[in-house]
This record gives sequence, structure tokens and C-alpha cells, in this order.
Amino acid sequence: MLAASLAQAKDAPGNSSYPFGDAGGSHYSALTQINAQNVHKLKQAWRYDIKPDVALQNTPIVVDGVLYGVGAGKIIALDAATGAEKWIYAPTLPQRSRTGFYPRGESWWTDGKSSRLLVTASNFVYSLDPATGKPDPAFGDNGRVDLNDNLRGPASDNYVRMGGAVNVWHDLFFTCGEVGEQTPASPGDIRAWDVRSGKLVWTFHTIPRPGEPNAETWAADAWKTAGGANDWPGMVLDTRRGILFAATGSASDDFYGGERPGKNLYANSVIALDAQTGKMRWYFQTVHHDEWDNDFAAPPILVSVTKGGKTIDAVAATNKTGFVYVFNRETGESLFPIAEKPVPPATAPGDSAWPTQPFPVAPPPLSQQAVSAETLTQRTPEANAWAREKFAAFKNGPMFTPPAYKQETVSAPGFSGGSEWGGMSFDPKLQYLFANTENVMWTTAVIDRKDSTRKQGPDLPGAQSRYTFSGYNKFRDPDGYPATAWPWGHLTAIDLKTGTFAWRIPFGTYPELVAKGLKDTGSESYGGAVVTASGLLIIGASDFDRKLHAFDSRTGKLLWETELPFAGNATPITYMVGGKQYVAIAASTSHDRKAAKGSAFVAYTLDQP
Repeated sequence: MLAASLAQAKDAPGNSSYPFGDAGGSHYSALTQINAQNVHKLKQAWRYDIKPDVALQNTPIVVDGVLYGVGAGKIIALDAATGAEKWIYAPTLPQRSRTGFYPRGESWWTDGKSSRLLVTASNFVYSLDPATGKPDPAFGDNGRVDLNDNLRGPASDNYVRMGGAVNVWHDLFFTCGEVGEQTPASPGDIRAWDVRSGKLVWTFHTIPRPGEPNAETWAADAWKTAGGANDWPGMVLDTRRGILFAATGSASDDFYGGERPGKNLYANSVIALDAQTGKMRWYFQTVHHDEWDNDFAAPPILVSVTKGGKTIDAVAATNKTGFVYVFNRETGESLFPIAEKPVPPATAPGDSAWPTQPFPVAPPPLSQQAVSAETLTQRTPEANAWAREKFAAFKNGPMFTPPAYKQETVSAPGFSGGSEWGGMSFDPKLQYLFANTENVMWTTAVIDRKDSTRKQGPDLPGAQSRYTFSGYNKFRDPDGYPATAWPWGHLTAIDLKTGTFAWRIPFGTYPELVAKGLKDTGSESYGGAVVTASGLLIIGASDFDRKLHAFDSRTGKLLWETELPFAGNATPITYMVGGKQYVAIAASTSHDRKAAKGSAFVAYTLDQP
């Protein structure tokens, strides 16, 4: 067991065996061959096209010269230096499970003698032989475990899928997952499994059961029917301390809380669990009784911060509110003040909002948290006039104004953040935390379910709430651009020593607006960044310009960019093979419906190392 722990705690030189850089999700690489002086010499080394075309969100891993990634319902092994295909495994999934097979990462386990590749595929976790791609027959049911098992009632009554990678520690792996966001929905249990056999080891109930701490924050027996409170983007591990960190989303229903009175712990919470036993060490709830879908959309990230002359090992997280939270890993104490403030009441029938919410004093919010008629688009006079007329019909209040009944209600930053699933990156030398964020506005309203034309999610047994929501309605002008003022996206560096912004720039462009002279609009973006010890921040992410960028991590200065074949809506990796450092990213047609269709893994290296 110790050998496995050591193998997982530190990558071999040149490898990138964690989808987010390391077990703590730092998105950081110690490689330095590519640096600020030579990054402009990067050239495409290889490209591996994936058919059929699919929206790729995957960050591959590289172990001993082999790149493992997922796309188009297939698990793929490539020569990391050439892109040559080694093997493909296409799991056979039931019809109900085929949608949503777009894993954002895969995981590696070894005991020093044998190794396994763990891959999530909808509601399954597969254990594969990395040499052949064949499932391990000793693991679970012929090589896979079903995450719908061991939740609440029979597997057929549940719906859970996992887009993030599992976490591996010693001989355990840990799962969380996505569940329905409208009732009925499955609970968001966090579970540990034996990595060799696939047998369940422990379960942490994010909706507490009788006798468990904080069960009183729900109605009596809510655990039998309540759903959500799930960590859908993934978790991170402090391997030395044996602490697993999760960050959860809202309880179901997302936008109506009349049938789930109480604070609803452990929804919308950062949770620290003992990795060996699953027992809770501490938690902090960032949104009480969520009615805004203010999920943690990205895994937390482990950081170390110097304050008062002392180095504090901490965990940072950001959610769709645009706030950043930083806690001592061992105690849960916030490194910056958090104030509990009154917020508006709910107005939908039968609903009751929590009267206060936590507001971090620092760092500053990453995105706008309020919109007014004066902060609407100025792109053209016509667009501004249209936006003002539409905006006047919305219910608009301060942050945490609950959705109104049958009246579209302003939400900012909105339902995609703030920060999205790409998450944040950390430079341990600078102690800078980096985030790319959107800055657009959305609306929704509470409506009667019988009046809804929306697809309500998986068909599960159980009672539905009378009320639902009118949809995820992005506020766009008639030409399809955000109807608020730009920048519509930012790239920000936070100095965690002080809790202030070190630098902040507009991030992302619309090529057709650039051609008209509008260069600094920013845009929506998905995917994160990788940071290197040589002072680079490398990121794709932007939806419409299809660029892969390299910035100076200290200043935010753009050092290099190239146009990808498709948008790089994923987090890149960097690795070393044969004495050469590479940067690789998954690129695909995702949010830009006007773009050419396709998907590929693309790798770059220096022309002359």
C-alpha cells in the first residue's frame, strides 16, 4: 500500500499522470524547457482526429511516453511523441448511459508492479490494462462498477454519471458525480472503492441520514427523496495528510426551494473528508438553501500561502457566484474574512429563502455580481436600445435575489459563472491563483411545471415538484452577442499573499468583432490553464477565436498564440518525451455553432529544443 501511495504522490520526470497536474489539482508543471524566451518557436508536432465529431472536454494524461485520452465514446492510447495510435477501447454502454460520455479526465494507479487506467464512462468506472486497453476481469462486474448501485434503492431508480476523473490514493479510488437537478433526483453520495476489486469501502452522505451531523438542516426524512448536493466536477487530495476535498452543488430543485426547507447541508459546501474512513473533518457552506444554481463547477485546488511570515497549506475554491474561498486544509478556517449579510426574501409561492448569505471580503469577486441599465451593451446604439427595453421587464435586485414567479429574474454572474469546470491554476513560486471567468448575464423564473416545455431530465421514479424553472436564458442581443457591456470574459491572477488582483486582462475575442476594431471584448470560455515553472500560463478555453495562448504568469503579457483547428474547450497538459517538452490540448466544436465541425488532440513542441 505504501508503494502505491508514493507512486501516486509524485510523478516520474516528464510524466503527467494526473489530469490536473497533481493530486491537489494545481494545474502546475515543473518542466522548464519551454520558456518565455522560446515559446514563440512552438510548432505543431502531431494531430490525432477523432471521429465521429464530438465536444471534447478531456484533459489527457501521459505516462512513460503514452498519452491516454477519451473522445467520441472511445478510450484512446497514443504515442505521446508522434500521436500514433496504440489502442482503442470502446465500452458497450446501455442506451440510457450513452449520452454524456465526455469524461474530463482519467486516472492512473500503480503499486510498482502492476498498473491500471481508471476511466469514467457515464455511470460506470472502468479499470483497464494500460498496455492493451482491455478491462480487468477481477474488477467489479467484468471490469467496471456501476455508480447507480449502492445509492438509494435499486440501481434502476438512480441516475448518476461522472464527468470528472476519479481520485486515487493508496489502494482506494473515490467517486462523486452528476445527478438530476430537478426532482426526482439521486443523492450526491461521495464514495470510496477498492482499486483492485471495485468493492465499495465507505460512503459519505451529502444529504445526511438520521443520526448523522446536520441532518436537521433538512426536513425530517428528506434523505429518502431529496436529491443533488453532489460534487459533479471532481475532487482533489492532500496525499500526505490523507484528506479528500470536495465542493458540491445545489440541492434539487435548483431554482425552487419550497419543498426543501432548511440550509440543506452539505449542498454548496467545501467538505474535507478523511480519505481512509470517509469521516468529515470540516465543512463550509458558501450558499445556504441555494435557489440560483450557484454550484461549485470546478474541483477545489490545493495551495500554500505565506501570511504573517508563516506558510499555510490551504485549499481554494470558486463557484458560480464569482467569489473565491480559501481555507486552512486542516482546520477549515478561512484565510480571509467572510461576512454573513442579509439578502432578499423569496417571492415564489410556498418558497422561503435563507435570510443571510456568506460574502467573502477578499479576494475581490472574479465577475460582475449586479447589472443595471447603465451596464448594458454599448456595442451599437441599436443593441443598447433593445437591451434596455428587454431589461426593463426583468426583476432585478441585489445578489441572491431569488427567481420570481413567472417573471424573468436577473442572475449575474449567471448559470455558467463566474468560473466554470476548467477551474483554477496555481503557481507556487508566485503564490498566484489564476482563473478564467465569464462576465455575462442570465435570467430565469419559477413557473408551474405543467406550463413548462423544457425537457425535465432523466425519467426516474418519484414525485416531481409542482414548480420548475423557465430555463437557462442567456441575455443575448439580436446579433447573438452578450447584451451586457464587455469585457465578457477575463483572465485574472490573484496574489494569495494579499488577497488582491496581481493582474487582470480581457480574455477571448470574437474574430468578426476584431475585424471591426473591437479587440478587447473578452468572450465566454470553458477549460482551464496549465502553469509552468518557467513562468508560463498556457490556456485555450476561449469559445470563438480558437486560440491556444501562452502568457507571462507574472504580468499577464501575451507571449505567443496559435490558432487551433477547433476551440480548445479543455485544459491543456505539458509533458516530456525523448528529451522534448510538449503541450497538448483537446480541441473540438463546442459552443460556436458557426464553426467548422471536428474534434482532435493536438500537440506542440519546440522547433529546436
